[in-house]
Amino acid sequence: MSAELADLAGRVVPVLAFLIAITVVAEIADAAGVFDVAAHWAARAGRQRVWVLWLLVVAIACVSTIVLSLDTTAVLLTPVAITVARQVGVATLPFAMTTLWLANTASLLLPVSNLTNLLALHRLGQLGVGQLGYLRLAWAPALAAIVATVLLLALRHRRALTGRYALESSPETHDRTLLVVASVCCIALGPAFVAGLTPWIPSAAAAAILVGTVLVRDRTLLRRVSVPWQMVIGVSVLFVVVDVAINHGLRELLTSLVGAGTGAGALLRVGGVGLLSANAVNNLPAYLALESVSSDAPVRLFALLIGVNVGPLITVWGSLATLLWRQRCRAAEVTVSTAYLAREGLVCAVVASAAALGALVLVR
Repeated sequence: MSAELADLAGRVVPVLAFLIAITVVAEIADAAGVFDVAAHWAARAGRQRVWVLWLLVVAIACVSTIVLSLDTTAVLLTPVAITVARQVGVATLPFAMTTLWLANTASLLLPVSNLTNLLALHRLGQLGVGQLGYLRLAWAPALAAIVATVLLLALRHRRALTGRYALESSPETHDRTLLVVASVCCIALGPAFVAGLTPWIPSAAAAAILVGTVLVRDRTLLRRVSVPWQMVIGVSVLFVVVDVAINHGLRELLTSLVGAGTGAGALLRVGGVGLLSANAVNNLPAYLALESVSSDAPVRLFALLIGVNVGPLITVWGSLATLLWRQRCRAAEVTVSTAYLAREGLVCAVVASAAALGALVLVR
């Protein structure tokens, strides 16, 4: 294996390990009833008003994405949002789209919020920018992207979010031991991620604990655990293809596309190329491909982050979070067409990315 591929594997394997581990956690947590109970609590906190309930989901989605990572929001919060909508008898689509869009657009503020941020933090460190410097660059674009997304969601789904709802008496009965263990594992992931641990390590530990508990309590539940091996293989192939292409002429093409400079137009150009590239091939390989030609200045690298974090809402494969979100929707028997995702996602990607890039230009 060449030195370049070895370096690529060192950066990519932890990402894929996190993807597998967090999926196992989500599948077992779902079977244990964590999402059912959490949805019931959220319905009670909504005070029988659909708008209040939706705003609660918005707040949880933002906090979850910022603190736990966008993939965690897509995997763990999406089933809660869908379940709570069903429990109170309102449309599931606004709640499902809320977790999808905010999983992506709220993922700028902290390094742990998005795996691309962790990759960028390494490069920013080489440019003399540490975590505090990252936060100084991130706070305004992150806030702008979130506000733009929430306003757009409220506008697009305003009719479905009106009215009141009635509460169900109680959630379904579940194995209490398994429910408690699964809940503790999900909650503990937050502090573990914030503490700076490499995301795959606490995720793998939580997955191992839950698998062990299921083997003791009810091993038949393991049949319901579906690991996205095809997704892992597909993303791995993409990483390798992009890495090979960079060393065989792609770097020169990308250099001409992203241009140079740190003016407003130059930053919008970098962010726009990042957005288009992420939707074309997936945001992680897109970031890796563009990092080497966009990281001559910290502000240019952050413009790229905005494009690959906020922008990949148009294609299903644009981000791992979208793929994981769709998997959770299918598991919950919620169907959202590819055409609808592309049409609505294009609007959100353009609006939220433009807001974030505009904020970066103002505060850089």
